Amino acid sequence: MVILGLNYFFHDSSACVVEDGQLKSAIEEERLNRDKHTREFPKLAAKRCLKESGLSFEDVDYIAVSIKPKHNWSNKLIYVLTYFLGLLRSGNLLRFVGHHVGHTYLMQRNFWAWYNENWGKSDKKPKVYFIEHHLTHVAGSFYISPYESAALLGIDGAGEWATTWIGHGKGNEINKISENFYPHSLGSFYEAVTQFCGFKPNYDEGKTMGLAPMGNPETYLEEVNKIIKVDHKGRFKIDLSYFNFQYLAAKRYSEKFEKVFGPARKPDEKFTQRHQDVAAAFQRVLEDKVLEICEILYEKTKEDYLVIAGGVSLNSVMNGRIVRESKFKDVYVMPAAGDNGTALGAAYYLYNGLLNKERNFVHDNPYLGTEYSNEEIKAVLDGAKLKYSYVEDVCDHAAELLQKGKIIGWFQGKMEVGPRALGSRSILANPAFPDMKDKINAEVKFREAYRPFAPSAIIEAKDKFFDLEVEAPFMLKVCNVLEEKQSVIPAVTHVDGSARLQTVRKELHPRYYEVIEKLGSKTGIPVVLNTSFNIQGEPVVESPKDAIRCFWSTGLDALVIGNYVLTK
Repeated sequence: MVILGLNYFFHDSSACVVEDGQLKSAIEEERLNRDKHTREFPKLAAKRCLKESGLSFEDVDYIAVSIKPKHNWSNKLIYVLTYFLGLLRSGNLLRFVGHHVGHTYLMQRNFWAWYNENWGKSDKKPKVYFIEHHLTHVAGSFYISPYESAALLGIDGAGEWATTWIGHGKGNEINKISENFYPHSLGSFYEAVTQFCGFKPNYDEGKTMGLAPMGNPETYLEEVNKIIKVDHKGRFKIDLSYFNFQYLAAKRYSEKFEKVFGPARKPDEKFTQRHQDVAAAFQRVLEDKVLEICEILYEKTKEDYLVIAGGVSLNSVMNGRIVRESKFKDVYVMPAAGDNGTALGAAYYLYNGLLNKERNFVHDNPYLGTEYSNEEIKAVLDGAKLKYSYVEDVCDHAAELLQKGKIIGWFQGKMEVGPRALGSRSILANPAFPDMKDKINAEVKFREAYRPFAPSAIIEAKDKFFDLEVEAPFMLKVCNVLEEKQSVIPAVTHVDGSARLQTVRKELHPRYYEVIEKLGSKTGIPVVLNTSFNIQGEPVVESPKDAIRCFWSTGLDALVIGNYVLTK
């Protein structure tokens, strides 16, 4: 049985292939069309996923789509009636109708045009299932988690008008406990402060999370805490007087917001302490309110483990606090926990939830994308008339470069799925150099100087450097660097002593594990600085051509691509 999973309705379009319950491939469309967070239909990703899986369109039995277009239309109608005057005053009433009627029609038309293009003349046509968005987030994540039973929490901006989904999973059975609806949205709450801090909302929330430790949350904590109230079922209400997003306004915060917190930062302005303090308060309140919800969810389910999904679950600082402070023993956050992962969620909700097939897969391996052989890489290098060296022990050579303080592009094996570079399409550096963070931000990534970088450590070194009792293979749980090690790995220690750790096991990525291990044997520090192989505003590199282009247009010192090494 072959299922093609698709996400295309909102953003971060993606596709995956599941064969007899096994996840064969998963690719985000942005990696192929080079449009970051793309909303384009994932026709390139679907085709490539099938190719990487050794399959064709004729092999597909089912298509699972991570949207149910007519779901929650009654809630949308209630919203329009409730906010009619505000939508009218802001000029966004027609925009709402156009988006939710016109966009739905257009997306459906695009889907069926693509479907007919590939199966219109075929005798065997795959059956199509459109699946509720939050079920593709959290139920789909649960089915591929390592847990037989777990508490379930989905949090995002708004998927078919739901913003938070709370439930319980056991075996193949999923039960909903409660739901929140737009405009009462933790995602929109955080998007508003992201815009206030001068960043792009629904795009740059990671920048706000990185900025927050620069500020003092106590300065505005009391005021921000008033904005959200959580009830006994884990639902919440937001004081919307601080915001304009409920009217679909371009400026998501209101005049009251600026009256309380001061003028917003313009994108090119310097950061003031006030903006940092506001970011810190909003980050803290997000964490506190989600912990409140987790407490309620634990009491209702008494489960040891939590599965969390949706765009807000990419807030790794929040996840770290859930691990440390909630009653759950551990948290499963899939590597593509945002909308890009709903292609996987749709496929598995169909397989395990609707078709009731036995759960037979755990998503612990994020390396599901494209792969290029040495022969393919060499052909690209030769075609570009570049000078390079073939190195047999490429891991030892890379470790030598890192030991000397070189910044390298690292292109190896199957591409990761999700927004975090996990050792296949990464930029690597030695975390022991104190100036390395500033150097990479300025010369390679071309981004804000305050933004931190993450460490990757072999699993055996985790407890020697980091205060984290569980594993973090997908770099989605922030922990503290041990106090005595903060000066040892300063380039990956944020200003508050924290780090967004990735733990690396040899069996999942032998070559990445080996380069970290060999660096450790040379320096005594089996940890590397790991950031995504791209520059700000571009998707992570997918192909050798992308990697070469990024290498020559940035301050990278070397490119290690397959067994080939290029240096400047």
